[in-house]
Order: sequence, then C-alpha cells, then structure tokens
Amino acid sequence: MASLIEKHIVSLLAEKDDKAIALLYEHYGATLYGVAYKVVKDEDLAQDILQESFVKIWKKADSYDATKAKLFTWLFRITRNTAIDKLRSITNKSDKEVQIDVSDVYNVGVAGLNPDFLDVKENLGKIELKYQIVLEALFFQGMTQQEASEELDIPLGTIKSRLKIGLRELGKIYGTVTLLLLLIKVIL
Repeated sequence: MASLIEKHIVSLLAEKDDKAIALLYEHYGATLYGVAYKVVKDEDLAQDILQESFVKIWKKADSYDATKAKLFTWLFRITRNTAIDKLRSITNKSDKEVQIDVSDVYNVGVAGLNPDFLDVKENLGKIELKYQIVLEALFFQGMTQQEASEELDIPLGTIKSRLKIGLRELGKIYGTVTLLLLLIKVIL
C-alpha cells in the first residue's frame, strides 16, 4: 500500500504541479543519486544523471501506473536506465574519438588506386547497392567505418555487417585470396 506522501506526489505529478519535483527530490533524491552513482562511479556525472532523470520523470508523469509498480520502483528504473544510457553514450563517444584520431590512416582516395585493379570498382556493380555503397565509402573514399556510418546515416553495426557481406559477395567473383590481394593493393 502506498504511503500518504507517495499518493500526494503521484497526484501532484498528474496535475503537473511543480511541488511534485521538490517532494520527489526531498524524499527520493539521495537514494536515486546513489543509484546513478553506483552505475557511473562519478559524482558529477551522477548529479547530471539525477537531474536528467527528474526531467524524464516530469515528462513521463502521465505514464506512471500505480497498479504496475510502486512509485519508487518506477523512479528507480528511470534513473538506472538514464545512468546506463549515459554510460553507453560516453563509451560510444570515446570509441568514436579513437577512430577519428586514426581516420587518415586509411584515407587513400582515388589517386592512390592502381589502374590494374580498377575492375574491383567495376565489379562492385555486380553486388547489391547497399553493399556497394559501404565498400565504396570504405575502400575508395578512404572513410573509417565510423565515418561511413555518420556520412551515410547508417548504424555502425549495419556498416560492419554490410562490409562483411559485401566482401563475401566480391569474394565469390574473384575468389577470396585474389580479392584480399586486390584490396590490399587498393589500400596501399
């Protein structure tokens, strides 16, 4: 059974009354901060997550259903998910920064192509367009996988899958060993 204060907070949230946030912070702030801190292990970041969580709580207030979960359980899930999302975001950002730092390693461009291997580009036309686009970006435009993902607006995982499948399809045309040798010469 919900406490009186919990019922009061829920009714204030439903009415979009500012007092709800003050009461939430007063009664649950320290605990929710602890939830965020446990995930990210950084005080400042946990504080940011707590604030972000309160914004989400405010925006999603009408989605709270007391028959499905206690108020604290609902608050806990929002805060924990926000912390996990933030941690993933930071991890993904640092992965991107590493790739961007080394992006010029693969940036050969068209000038670096050996004319003997231009038929690789022609044979790209024999595979599906979605694979052609990814291989073209990676091998002929010199993009990293991350850069191709951003430029083509395709998720990084999809870029990786299309690269693998595209290379496999080209391998059927050239034979795997020959394709590998051709691509090494294209890159170098």
